[in-house]
Amino acid sequence: MTVDDRADPVVDRVVRRAVDVVVSALALLVLSPVMTALGLWVRLDSPGPALLRQQRVGLGRRPFTLYKFRSMRVGGDDAAHRELIAAELRGEDTAREGSTKLAEDTRVTRSGRFLRRTSLDELPQLINVLRGEMSLVGPRPCLVWEAELFPEEFAGRFRVRPGLTGLWQVTGRSTVGTLEMLRADAEYLRDRSVALDLAILLRTVPSLLRGDGAR
Repeated sequence: MTVDDRADPVVDRVVRRAVDVVVSALALLVLSPVMTALGLWVRLDSPGPALLRQQRVGLGRRPFTLYKFRSMRVGGDDAAHRELIAAELRGEDTAREGSTKLAEDTRVTRSGRFLRRTSLDELPQLINVLRGEMSLVGPRPCLVWEAELFPEEFAGRFRVRPGLTGLWQVTGRSTVGTLEMLRADAEYLRDRSVALDLAILLRTVPSLLRGDGAR
């Protein structure tokens, strides 16, 4: 049996969307001074826009524009990152010093290192949640070329909205490789419920404060 936004119980759909709208709207309002300050820091730290607008794959494999604070220099080459993801999907061990992220990635700016370590670069995704392109909890919103590499057994992740946070974020973050992330998404989809979403949300804040698995 597949999991689908439209196949969820009506009550679950209504509650999930209501929580998404209320929480994202309040968070954007409360965090607007912080987000403004972060945006100014990004602009002053390196040439380029404060916000990164990037095509990601959403519900039903439909592309949407995801918003993040820019953490890399403009015009960087992503060939090494593409090869890293391909190697992980081949089952290779790419971990270095406990992290699966690229070591000493020269594309990352000074402000970007802080934003990534604290996950503050993802705050603008609250806009995507408010617009209904994402949910607070769900599979990680992947890049278009990543989606093309994912094994067919994980196609179910595109039957729900991608999330600002999810099971993989609270169980490892950058210590978790792509295959493990996909398996965590599959586990989430099997057990998906409003109660599980709330539990993941409650686990997300302490995980971020501790910096679990962050790089």
